[in-house]
Amino acid sequence: MNSQTTFGAPPIGARAGSSSRTLGLLAICGAAFLVFLDTTIVNVSFPGIARDFSSAGFSELVWVLDAYFVALAAAIVPAGLWADRLGRRKFFLAGTGIFLVASVLCAAAPGWEILVGARALQALGGAVMVATSLALIMLQFGDDRRASAVGLWGAAAAVAAATGPPLGGLLVDSGSWRWIFLVNIPIGLFVLYGAKSLGESRDLEARAKPDLIGAVGVALALGLIALALTRVPEWGWGSMEFVAAIAAGLVLVAHVWIRSGKHAQPVFDHAMIKERSFAAGTAGTGLFATAFFAVLLVNVLFLTSVWGYSELKAGLSIFPSPIVAAIFAAPAGMLADRFGHRWVIVAGTLMYAAGALLNSQIPVEPDYLTGFLPGMLLIGAGIGFAFPTLSAAAMKNVSPDRFATASSLNSAMRQVGAVFGTALVVAILGDLNTGLDGFRAAYLFGAGGALLAGASALLLRR
Repeated sequence: MNSQTTFGAPPIGARAGSSSRTLGLLAICGAAFLVFLDTTIVNVSFPGIARDFSSAGFSELVWVLDAYFVALAAAIVPAGLWADRLGRRKFFLAGTGIFLVASVLCAAAPGWEILVGARALQALGGAVMVATSLALIMLQFGDDRRASAVGLWGAAAAVAAATGPPLGGLLVDSGSWRWIFLVNIPIGLFVLYGAKSLGESRDLEARAKPDLIGAVGVALALGLIALALTRVPEWGWGSMEFVAAIAAGLVLVAHVWIRSGKHAQPVFDHAMIKERSFAAGTAGTGLFATAFFAVLLVNVLFLTSVWGYSELKAGLSIFPSPIVAAIFAAPAGMLADRFGHRWVIVAGTLMYAAGALLNSQIPVEPDYLTGFLPGMLLIGAGIGFAFPTLSAAAMKNVSPDRFATASSLNSAMRQVGAVFGTALVVAILGDLNTGLDGFRAAYLFGAGGALLAGASALLLRR
């Protein structure tokens, strides 16, 4: 297939002025920051949302997170395929507009059910932004700079996800949890403004329509599995309801996999998944995301429910982690360009696992400097090394005409990990009165997920 710039301003890396290139790059990374900020900024607002919507329990409120993760995971691949077919810049602008409108609806939601629905709509816009933003970057850089370019995009996404809790805590403490959605508006308007410097591109030979039925199947499968896990405290691990929901979800996954082998524009591209670097990098992305989102939620819940921190204090307590992640992300990309991705990822996952293990020994009495901060610093270093490098490793052998599709699959796996990480924390903790053992088990689960991600990186070729 041919991927070609068909109209619009020169793309980044073409003969546009340096200020125009910078503006376009900032807009693309800003989109990644915006979408992944909303994967975590809601965590710290749980107490405030629970106070306003007192009829909802913990297992209901967790869908404010999981509705976003499920819809994002299911919609990213079709969004990438449609963008390849009809124009990546056009879809990038449309997705940003949907995201902004949905953010306003979230802020104005009168009940938790409406909030969950608005979050799903927000994720649909975010899926388009993610699928197109990384593809727009990938098309502008050659092999010698591609890992660094993707590393910047991945760093923006990772730092945004880690910045969510402190920023959310500040907004909740300053006014209301509703402000965590309104903060998206100025960032989104800048993204729309900066996108004018991007050129349009599409795959001129793309003809078949993406498999929307398969995407719906993925959403239902993830929703059923997440439902089963979040209801474990009420249903029990061996209950008929739990087994039925898990079985139905797995059957749907198998159906979509078989369907993908026959569809011209499938949800799961079998040929791409058979490519070793892409498969290993994408699997590692999903496993590391499971660990990342599990530990992130555990941090917020532990600090607010066991140590009794306010939302603002909890958010600020986590803030050193994204700072360290930002510091480590840039050199990680340069090291990967020079020495390869494998050992950079392994080093990052080992640092992350070590940090989670330290936090698994967290004391019941508040002791931030020696009982919490050292683990958070290691976790931040691991995020900076592993997350962006996993994405770069997955994309390194992908042909230009498949950039949007490949980046969509990789990003979708990140959201699948978010679904499982969040849902399994609910299953492990049961409720917020679980005691210290439950939180320690959740931290150990996060460490195990990171180690598995490192093991997947060993499959990468040198």
